[in-house]
Amino acid sequence: MRAPGAVLVLALALLASPAAAQDGDFSGFVASLRSDAAARGISQGTFDAAFAGLGGPDPDVVARTRRQGEFSRPVWDYLVGAASGARIVKGQAQGKRLASTLAAIETKTGVPRAIVLAFWGVESDFGASAGSLPTIRALASLAYARHRGSLFRDELLAALQILENGDIAPARMVGSWAGAMGQVQFLPSVYLKEAVDFDGDGRRDIWRSEADSLASIAHYLRSLGWKPGLSWGYEVSLPKDFDLTRYRGPLADFAARGVRRTDGKPLPAGGEASLFLPGGLGAPVFLITDNFEVIRGYNTSDSYALAVGHLADRLAGGPALAAPWPNGAARLDGPGLKRLQAGLAARGLYAGDQDGRAGPKLREAVRQYQIREGLPADGYARPALLERLEGRP
Repeated sequence: MRAPGAVLVLALALLASPAAAQDGDFSGFVASLRSDAAARGISQGTFDAAFAGLGGPDPDVVARTRRQGEFSRPVWDYLVGAASGARIVKGQAQGKRLASTLAAIETKTGVPRAIVLAFWGVESDFGASAGSLPTIRALASLAYARHRGSLFRDELLAALQILENGDIAPARMVGSWAGAMGQVQFLPSVYLKEAVDFDGDGRRDIWRSEADSLASIAHYLRSLGWKPGLSWGYEVSLPKDFDLTRYRGPLADFAARGVRRTDGKPLPAGGEASLFLPGGLGAPVFLITDNFEVIRGYNTSDSYALAVGHLADRLAGGPALAAPWPNGAARLDGPGLKRLQAGLAARGLYAGDQDGRAGPKLREAVRQYQIREGLPADGYARPALLERLEGRP
């Protein structure tokens, strides 16, 4: 789900298994936090209230680190749920109800109201499913298990700072299993930097205030580099025998090479883009812009970014995707993607983590391998590619 750039709601998208639990009991772990909390200005009263009656770590929270939908499911399966017909209808109704608030946020930040609505919809179903797990216990469980090193320990301390500031009472600080909070699913460190008070009541309330939640989303996107006036991307069709090796460039150049939007509208004359084929040739093809990467700043999953972008288009009245997805086609699972990453790394083409997740680095490495081998350079990691890489027939 980068505290500007690295620690954000990104933690929601992490799949690594937790390390062994910290030496000593849970109460000892909590006690070890006191000095660091005091150094951040957190009073003893706030500390004690936060951990009162906490008990031990939540084993279900730690178990959840091993699975995450937007990384473990095919992009098309994830998209069906995230941008469902019911969500589009609900989101359009919410857009009408909150039209004046969304217009004011768009005027102030330059982030389109449909994008803000789409984030709100994907993160919490427009506030209806913001999570109910106590944030302090969730973060303490992950920090005690040393999941992702010190990341969740730092987030736990940040959550205590929020309580010290009086923005929320401990009993109302709830959210997801990974400590992401409220209608926008911010981690505490992101909340401290990016949450805003838009309704003017003196508190930054992403749990109950729709105005604060929507404005906080837009403010965060601007901090991540959102470029006003630029779409996240477009579904396009490619002409026959299109040169996939030239997959980055000006939108005007793509138009001159015969690339067309599937909705019949012209591509903009200005701006840069790159091709994105999340299901390979024969599936939907997209031209994505820098704003697609901004969406990934909120959550690093390609599936998530595509879902937000497409849902925003649908909320604004755009059409469904024109091309079909390869439902039922063989695809690489996590272990297969790890083998592919290792094989590409051995050839000097991949330098990212060998984590079994598809993303921009793996996509680029696959493209370079395809170009080297004279294959269609769609950047899609299919099983046949791994077989070729490993020398199997």
